[in-house]
Amino acid sequence: MTTTTVPADSVGIVEEKTFTFAEDEPFCLESGATLAPVTITYETYGRLNEDRSNAILVCHALSGSAHAAGYHSADDPKPGWWEDSIGPGKALDTDRYFVICSSVIGSCYGSTGPMDVNPATGKPYGLHFPVVTIGDMVRAQVRLIDHLGIDQLLCVVGGSMGGMQVLEWAAHHPERIKAAIPLATTAQHSPMLIAFSEVGRQAIYADPNWNNGDYYENGKRPDAGLAVARMVGHITYLSEESMQQKFGRRLQNMEQYGYEFETEFQVESYLKYNGNNFTRRFDANSYLYVTKAMDYFDLAQPTGVLAAAFLNSLDVKFLVVSFTSDWLYPSYHSKNLVSALTAVGADVTYLDIKSSWGHDAFLLEVETMTHLMGDFLARLAREEGVELPEIGEIEEIGDWALAV
Repeated sequence: MTTTTVPADSVGIVEEKTFTFAEDEPFCLESGATLAPVTITYETYGRLNEDRSNAILVCHALSGSAHAAGYHSADDPKPGWWEDSIGPGKALDTDRYFVICSSVIGSCYGSTGPMDVNPATGKPYGLHFPVVTIGDMVRAQVRLIDHLGIDQLLCVVGGSMGGMQVLEWAAHHPERIKAAIPLATTAQHSPMLIAFSEVGRQAIYADPNWNNGDYYENGKRPDAGLAVARMVGHITYLSEESMQQKFGRRLQNMEQYGYEFETEFQVESYLKYNGNNFTRRFDANSYLYVTKAMDYFDLAQPTGVLAAAFLNSLDVKFLVVSFTSDWLYPSYHSKNLVSALTAVGADVTYLDIKSSWGHDAFLLEVETMTHLMGDFLARLAREEGVELPEIGEIEEIGDWALAV
């Protein structure tokens, strides 16, 4: 057993917590279906200030979880998924802010989802679990924030699917937040994005072990289908430039073509590794539910006008960030969002950051994101009169210009 040396700028050893609600009255979903009871897993980092005004909610992406930072034990080999941005002195400075992250309902990291036992049958839900939406996920988060005794969050932040949750908070629960930071995201899934989601789902359906979602008790998981779904998805997280730099046309463990149908190129080996590794930590049915929730997400409904979604969000300050090489959610998605926000007079700052990392840039451009989010939050706290501990001077990066 190897003991992990916890870095000084980490939040250290953290504990996953649970909150259960809807025990007496069912939780109503947008589909009209209900869930009861509902459990949310979450983690917190830092401390609430006296008037509970320094809380920040982090929303995770498709494959993420409540474990956003720190380590679960001294021998935990890997920290939380946003370790680079959460901790003392980091973008989400836990010496100043109380940071919360919860696993979404429908996923497979402890919050209620298709892997859990259906109280009505005593067996795992499988496909009997009701379809959930981004709105349902956020309303469950609202219940958690109520449980924590927080009337208003200082900020909600997240990238990709996490950014969708951020926008859902801003559009439908604006009175509960002071600011929103949607990163590398969209206000509605385009036909191309729905197409990529469906290819991944079809790969799972085609796996003979999927068995219409009823595979939990026979021990035969549809790992082959889930691995292919992850391979397809992972390609969209990269960019042509990053793939060229990382792999090029280099071969894996050989000097010339083998003229056979084995894994030969490094990029093939990389995708295969990531696909197979994903099956060790994620559930195929959860992949179906989470991607379907993303496909349903469309803040322009029911009016067809995106700006209408933010008519009640004028008190929310927005920092919208996109990345030039992101072809999953190209910059025009964020520009459309910014246009809608400015149309209703919202306070919005927009940055389109030059990066070669593709969609994953919001996780990998650590130094840039530390400056941007750290500065935005420091200014927000000053403007809102939030009392924070004095931890040295915050380096300012200058005034930002709106770029649409």
